[in-house]
Amino acid sequence: MYLIGLTGGIASGKSTVARRLDELGAVHIDADHLARVAVEPGTAAFNQISRSFGPSVIGPDGSLDRPALGALVFADSAALTLLNAIVHPAVRSLSNLVISEAAERDPHAVVVYDVPLLVEAGVDHPFDLIVVTHADEATRVRRMVELRGMTEAEALRRIRSQASDDERLAVADVVIDTAGSLTRTLAQVDDLWRRVRVAAETTVRGAP
Repeated sequence: MYLIGLTGGIASGKSTVARRLDELGAVHIDADHLARVAVEPGTAAFNQISRSFGPSVIGPDGSLDRPALGALVFADSAALTLLNAIVHPAVRSLSNLVISEAAERDPHAVVVYDVPLLVEAGVDHPFDLIVVTHADEATRVRRMVELRGMTEAEALRRIRSQASDDERLAVADVVIDTAGSLTRTLAQVDDLWRRVRVAAETTVRGAP
């Protein structure tokens, strides 16, 4: 198995890169999906969140009210730190499991662990390669305003609540520049795939 850690700031094009790698044949593991599973009602993480943040973040159906929780933590760095301390260990346990299962199914698989908070959470799986998607702040703000309906102030707040560009770039083995055209971005991903596909044939590993 060849394990790639894929990360990037909000609106940096990470989803586009992940989708392309999936199309090319990679096993895509989405940390956001695992984070949702980790906080389903009845889990230890869900119960901790309920106790820590109160009933305002629990919806009428008994599940997490994600918009309410997001609004709370993105406006309060201490609250965000607390939430991460609850969720990250639970996600780590799940990710260990699914990565191990992927390796068992195909010892030569290219596994892409798509994790937005790789830097913030100190994710330390034994990655063979860390790929960072990157676009300048102005480009990301424009995308968030035009595609997600955010205000510029909200977009900037979301961006600045995450790791800085310098912090992400410092851990990168490969940087995918997504500020240009989609064609240019996909060409970079295709080049990366050719490189890792060869490497995967000689990399066999079991559990992370």
